[in-house]
Amino acid sequence: MKLNELSDNPGARSAKKRLGRGIGSGLGKTAGKGHKGAKARRSNPKPPWFEGGQMPIYRRLPKRGFKNPTRGEFAVLNLDTLQEAVEAGKIAAGAVLDGAKLVEAGVIRRTRDGVRLLGRGELAVPLTLEVAHASKKAIEAVERAGGKVILPGTEPAAG
Repeated sequence: MKLNELSDNPGARSAKKRLGRGIGSGLGKTAGKGHKGAKARRSNPKPPWFEGGQMPIYRRLPKRGFKNPTRGEFAVLNLDTLQEAVEAGKIAAGAVLDGAKLVEAGVIRRTRDGVRLLGRGELAVPLTLEVAHASKKAIEAVERAGGKVILPGTEPAAG
């Protein structure tokens, strides 16, 4: 095999369509674009949401409510998940836990803007939890088990 003998497979390359080059080419006059109209014009990249001149759906539908751009997104943690982690040996009873330690133990995947403790399930061991938010039911359940919930603005446990 020599360099001058190399060639593409048959049909691998096809010639570029030469538009508007006379009636005999089969693509003369309107160059395959039909007659007039927006799609026959040179500059016609219509946006994908264009609906042919009718009132677009994003203008037909009412806008309701308010989306707070500064609202935080929290990692949700329920009491039953904590109890399962204790039973699995991921967390020791009496441990002081914050977001980083919960991620390290594999209880939550990431802390996001903080951890929100919710009251689904029961907790049987005393734990000290430093979280961004906690429901009243969750705080009561943790304290009933002999633990403590530390929220921002309250004093952390000494020691």
